[in-house]
Formats: sequence, structure tokens, C-alpha cells
Amino acid sequence: MMRLLLFVSVILFQQSMTLFQFTSESNIDNWRILDDVVMGGRSDGHFKINDDGYGEYYGDISLANNGGFSSLRYYFETVDASDYSKFKLRLKGDGKTYQLRVKDSRYNRYSYICKFETTGEWQTVEVPFADMYASFRGYRLDMPNFKGNQMEEIAFLIGNKKKESFKLLIDTITLE
Repeated sequence: MMRLLLFVSVILFQQSMTLFQFTSESNIDNWRILDDVVMGGRSDGHFKINDDGYGEYYGDISLANNGGFSSLRYYFETVDASDYSKFKLRLKGDGKTYQLRVKDSRYNRYSYICKFETTGEWQTVEVPFADMYASFRGYRLDMPNFKGNQMEEIAFLIGNKKKESFKLLIDTITLE
């Protein structure tokens, strides 16, 4: 009976894992911008720690030269995510649609993605692994959705097929 209670307690009180929490002291060396300029586009994304200690991803999306996207990528050592089932993001957007992307191996050309809406206010966005589908260059692939066993890269992407400015503040990224 005691083992059963211990097992139930572990399940009920499973800890979350923080992938990144932004502060004014955060080292953002493993965060990189990748815009459509790699394909000849003219979009211009930037990333910094702002005065309040949040990650601030901002810029302008251009449709010139068949452009139209900006992404912010975070590279890290392999994380065993098998005990978790979703991402939990605390962020403040600008009312626009973004994508959360994850790669189980940084060498994969495809990512698993899920779109989310921002409200213009601080919000908590939960993205279940099971909702993240495989995609490459905007095309959905005929593969199973993200299993969540491991990950080596996450990214935020904006690409709403229109010219627009954007700003996304990021506080924390956790696994639950």
C-alpha cells in the first residue's frame, strides 16, 4: 500500500523542468536569429534581454524576394523529455500568431511545430507534444507527431504571409 501511495504521489507532484528562464543576467549565446535572408528574403529579426529582464524577440517581416519569416532558435545539449508531455510558455505577444518549433535532433531538417495565438497581455501558453506535427519548409510531412522523448532545439517563428512588425516577450519555457 505504501508503494502505491508513493507512486501516486510522484505522478501527482511531478516537477516541471525549466528549459530557459530569462533574467537580466541570462546568457543568450545559444539563441540565434534565422530569417528568410538565407533564401534571399528581407525580413529582419532581432533578439535581446530587455531592461525588465525578459527575452525580447522583435523585428519586421518582409515579403520582398519571396521572403516572409523570422525565427529565433535556442540550441542546447540533448534533453531527455520522456517524463513530460507539453511545453508551458510564459510570454507576452502582440496579438499575432507564432509557431513553437522543436527538433529532437539538431541535424534533422524538419521541425515539429504548433501555432499559437498571442493576446497582447502576459499569458501562459501550453503546447502538448502530441499536437506538434512534422513540417519542412512550410509543408506538413507524413510522419507521426512529436513523441517528446528528447529535444536539442526549440524555436519561435513568425510567418503569417504578410508584411508586419512583431514583438514577443518571453519569460519562461518549461516542460510539464
